[in-house]
Amino acid sequence: MTSLHTPTRRRIATLVGACLACTAWGAAAQDNYPSKPVRIVVGFSAGGTTDIVARIMARELTETLGQSFVVDNRPGGGSNIATDFVAAAPHDGYTLLFVAVTSAINQSLYPNIKFDLNRDFDAIALGAKVPNILVVNPSVPANNVKEFIEWARANDSKIAYASSGSGTSIHMAGELFKVRTGLKTQHIPYKGSAPAVTDLIGGQVQFMFDNMPASWPHVQSGKLKALAITTKTRSPSAPNLPTLEESGLAPFDVSSWFGLIAPKGTPKDVIDKLNKAMNAAFDKPEVKTAYAKLGAVAEKSNPQDFSNFIRSEIQNWAPVVKASGAKVD
Repeated sequence: MTSLHTPTRRRIATLVGACLACTAWGAAAQDNYPSKPVRIVVGFSAGGTTDIVARIMARELTETLGQSFVVDNRPGGGSNIATDFVAAAPHDGYTLLFVAVTSAINQSLYPNIKFDLNRDFDAIALGAKVPNILVVNPSVPANNVKEFIEWARANDSKIAYASSGSGTSIHMAGELFKVRTGLKTQHIPYKGSAPAVTDLIGGQVQFMFDNMPASWPHVQSGKLKALAITTKTRSPSAPNLPTLEESGLAPFDVSSWFGLIAPKGTPKDVIDKLNKAMNAAFDKPEVKTAYAKLGAVAEKSNPQDFSNFIRSEIQNWAPVVKASGAKVD
């Protein structure tokens, strides 16, 4: 057996010591996580539903984990800009993405998409599910879905519908509506729900399928009219609002969801700590109240549950995108 010279043994000992030190430091860093502010990137502008729910979670994570969680709005590209940004960020738990259903839809909508939600990210937890509602400008002479379709057919070439961006569930709901009714109305994408709603209230566009949290206050104030909800069942927050299926457009079941994910390779201890904190937030009375006002539903999940859910959503939306004929360069 060959013996090692003393210098060689020393070098090996130094390397082993360094590795052990790195391991110990990494474990300590995870135990102390978060030791500095954490950025939660949102792919839409401030004021939309994704932003609203993200800020609720950011507030709760800040309170629970004792460090600032700051929302960073990076709208554009149907949320692809934000998703690409986080995919390339360090996998240390300090740059996270508040992902929406949009990113699952984009996997089949964009032909040259750079990211893969399964390959490039680690799931943390599902944040919320919310219904979409069909809202129209008050000047539209319709008080239910049947009247709206009749009016829209008579004015098809003159009207347009807004969305919070190409590929969003809001966009896809509009495209599915066109498939079901045969309408050819123009789609106008915006960088988020807030500017889209602003133009809808102003009359620049005539209708929209918006997330309920973003538009419902405007319905209650009379600035918009709500005609139907897109889920299979009515919302407890708006029990008098009929579903589109009840209005004769079955099958029609579209909702939005949001959750927290991290760049692939983020330490498991960090993922688990964030997951535990998010799930704990759903039991707080103030979070339940905030969600109820939004019409949002909270569902506790573990990272694997959420990962499986994202995978199923990618698969479920692909045929809807194909049937709609929607294309984005």
